[in-house]
Amino acid sequence: MSRIGKQPIVIPPQVTIEISDYKVMVKGPKGQLEQQVLPEIKVEVKDNKIYFTKTVETRRAGCFHGLFRTLVANNILGVTQGFFKTLELHGTGYRASIEDNKLKILIGFSHPVIIEPVEGIQFEVEDNNIIKISGIDKQLVGQVAAKIRDIRKPEPYKGKGIRYQGEKVRRKAGKAAKSGAEAGA
Repeated sequence: MSRIGKQPIVIPPQVTIEISDYKVMVKGPKGQLEQQVLPEIKVEVKDNKIYFTKTVETRRAGCFHGLFRTLVANNILGVTQGFFKTLELHGTGYRASIEDNKLKILIGFSHPVIIEPVEGIQFEVEDNNIIKISGIDKQLVGQVAAKIRDIRKPEPYKGKGIRYQGEKVRRKAGKAAKSGAEAGA
């Protein structure tokens, strides 16, 4: 049995939970999220806690037991606190700005890259080279951050590109200069 799936989720006072037809609706101060649950997992609310139990003892039910508990816990965290990812731009002339609620990135291409905001996602730019992506859906925040990072991943020779805050980029040595003895031969 899943160790994570066995743990109940404590419902904060400002959050309401509705369970119907294998769906868990989570409403909080920042918004509302919905999570589909498989029929093999039973969700019930008792004493201001959410419990997840398997209705059948199959391998499939065991695989999803802890997953759905974690997804609902993330939804509760999202509607109360929210999630964010921070990206850094490294490189000469690399900068970002917000224009007309769209993210505009100058990253060394011949044209600026313009990113439309996805519903439920907000962009903030600090110091022209730090992009903060925030929202209530953890998966959506991570996906948008990964798409922005894919525009120009950090390259290993000079370290230029877009990276997550705190990400370490393994640097490679460039071409080694030939030694004087070999150059004359």
